[in-house]
Amino acid sequence: MIDVFAFNGYPVAVLGLGRSGLSAAKALHESGAEVWGWDDNEASRKIAAGMDIPLVDLNICDWSQCTTLVLSPGIPHTYPVPHPIAAAAREAKVEIICDIELLARSQRLSNYIGITGTNGKSTTTALIGHILLITGKQAEIGGNFGIPAMDLEPLSETDLYVLEMSSYQLELTVSLTYDFAVLLNISADHLERHGGMDGYIKAKKSVFHRQTYPRTAVIGVDDPFCEEIYVDLKAVDDQAIIPISGSKRVHGGVYVIDGVLIDDTEGQETTVVDLNTILSLPGVHNWQNAAAAYATTKAIGVQPHAIMACLQSYPGLVHRQEVVEIVDGVVFVNDSKATNTNATAKALVCYENIYWIVGGRSKEGGLEELSDHLSDVCHAFLIGESALEFSAFFDGNILTTMAGDLETAVGKAYQMAKQEGVSKPVVLLSPACASFDQFASFEARGDAFKKIVEALTGIHQDPFEEPNLFPIKRVPQSIGECA
Repeated sequence: MIDVFAFNGYPVAVLGLGRSGLSAAKALHESGAEVWGWDDNEASRKIAAGMDIPLVDLNICDWSQCTTLVLSPGIPHTYPVPHPIAAAAREAKVEIICDIELLARSQRLSNYIGITGTNGKSTTTALIGHILLITGKQAEIGGNFGIPAMDLEPLSETDLYVLEMSSYQLELTVSLTYDFAVLLNISADHLERHGGMDGYIKAKKSVFHRQTYPRTAVIGVDDPFCEEIYVDLKAVDDQAIIPISGSKRVHGGVYVIDGVLIDDTEGQETTVVDLNTILSLPGVHNWQNAAAAYATTKAIGVQPHAIMACLQSYPGLVHRQEVVEIVDGVVFVNDSKATNTNATAKALVCYENIYWIVGGRSKEGGLEELSDHLSDVCHAFLIGESALEFSAFFDGNILTTMAGDLETAVGKAYQMAKQEGVSKPVVLLSPACASFDQFASFEARGDAFKKIVEALTGIHQDPFEEPNLFPIKRVPQSIGECA
């Protein structure tokens, strides 16, 4: 846990007592700060009280006695309407920050890697962390992904914090300048929280704030917003800049052509590795993630051959196109994290002969985005509240079965995949929906899927030991990005 020594003896308000808020409140309390913890949810307040975190009703507190509000990034402080407590704090000229800012003020001498983007943040953060740890670097990985900032270990001035940064966190982290900053991509998302697209782009671009040589910016150029940012930063020439792409050649950068990762940072167009052979990194979106991780860790000083070996050993993230196992030649993939159509569209272009489990509690935005990505779907098995909605949408386009629940869907998909005898069939759980109609979380849904697969009767094989049985489809073009 981080010692937040700068706040010793000072009152600090903490609004939002979820995972990161509890972590921040506990670290502040143990560092001698006078903590004013609060959450609108009574159950969250009870949990905090059980951890001996002092509670103060921030709706009626005296803000003149406090200088800092640590705000959970999920709570609005500007758009669309600021939370009343955040508005009161701002009116009293109380600074509003998040837990990442506490880390930055407490561990000033360490090195920082910040990773952001609409899509791919978690995978790229995990992949960079994997490469650094395997190659003997001292690093802590967390932030928006994984371990909350205050639960990370303190590091020396030669060590690295690898932080996934959401747009919300970037807005509330005011003093941190990243030694290595990664911006993967930008597409419309969270616009209501940023007052529109311009505000969202500004928040993402702030990951490069105050960077000067030798600090490094790694920027994806596969979408027009990031490409414009790249051009602007290149013209100013304040920091080292490495362009990356998952689908096209970029001079002086790191890019992927038909799955082959190429390093042109030294003008040699050196082939690094064929990503088509890495089961944990399927699809153009993951190829961009791999390019970003390679560019960043090479800039840190990791040797290319070592990065290549680490890419090949990367296990992937749980619930994100997670290869579970092969049963009687049928591959099972857990993509429970795909809670919207954008995320599911990316999974559908990665495989052939798909027996697709889809449905749950649908989100706003409609299903049209899936229309162009159904060519490899052999059959769809519909579950949850949205089953009728999906059935009507798919009518006449693909064959469907109303399975109702996950266990029924897995069983029917497995039997059909075996009986139809197609080459390398994939049973893909990629729901395009939230899980809350039948499960507490997407994690619970994914875990249930894996348990059902493990219980199937048949010959079970490890796909990582039998990679020739696993069908990764070559994808020559990118598709839309997701949140």
